[in-house]
Amino acid sequence: MSASEGHPFSINLACTGAIPTRLNSPYVPLTHAEIIDEVGACLEMGVQMFHLHARDAAGRQSSDPERYGRLIESIRALPGGRSAILCVTTSGRFEAGFEARAGVLGLEGDMKPDMASLTLSSLNFAQSESVNAPDTIRRLAARMRERGIRPELEVFDLGMANFGKVLIREGLIDAPVYINVLLGNIAGAQCDAVSAGCLMSALPEGAHVAMAGLGRQQLSANLYGLLFADGVRVGLEDNVWFDAARAVPATNREMVMRIKRMAAELERPLWGVDALRRRLGLCAVAA
Repeated sequence: MSASEGHPFSINLACTGAIPTRLNSPYVPLTHAEIIDEVGACLEMGVQMFHLHARDAAGRQSSDPERYGRLIESIRALPGGRSAILCVTTSGRFEAGFEARAGVLGLEGDMKPDMASLTLSSLNFAQSESVNAPDTIRRLAARMRERGIRPELEVFDLGMANFGKVLIREGLIDAPVYINVLLGNIAGAQCDAVSAGCLMSALPEGAHVAMAGLGRQQLSANLYGLLFADGVRVGLEDNVWFDAARAVPATNREMVMRIKRMAAELERPLWGVDALRRRLGLCAVAA
């Protein structure tokens, strides 16, 4: 489990998520305009990838394809937005069935995402569940492949790592493979060197791996990503606090700046977005 000094790294910003509200953080972007403003600022900071959740008028997680399409269209209009790698959620946290989750995979033109999340098993969080039946996972993977949308695989434990390999063998996922490893969930792999090493060794060979941590584990997991993997996932979706004592509310921009400072100390530069698109097998977005 190692990363070469000087090897470029990626940042995947999960700026909103499905759960945080104004009660949890005054800084979580919830409206269309807030999300676009946050993405635009982080594009200027060199962030290449964005994991997008849309919210409805009441601030609740939405599976409405139009909301995602308008987010993507607006991001594409930002400086640098045409090259940005945009991923939409197909989360099973509020929608267990296939049809509602697959709606975003039918978007076209400037509304079409580059990638879509694919959680590789059901799991429990501290106070809720994400239901991902094997048939639903396979159908989502097949629809992504059919639509030319690359899966953003989500791995919380060794079983999910294995199921990812199963889907590759079944021809439902093609190389190159992108994976977010999420550490510190109450019912998943914890954020320690042994757990992280076991997961890394169990992943498909040649995968581009980003490390994320839930809650207090975010900073440690991001450090593992810079030390041992290909990048990090960071953002208010996973942690709304900047410090372990939970005294200082975080912002997405401050967390990106901290990642960049850590990477500079480790002499790891950011991937250029065009080079990263090629690495992940993503076509250039037409001008």
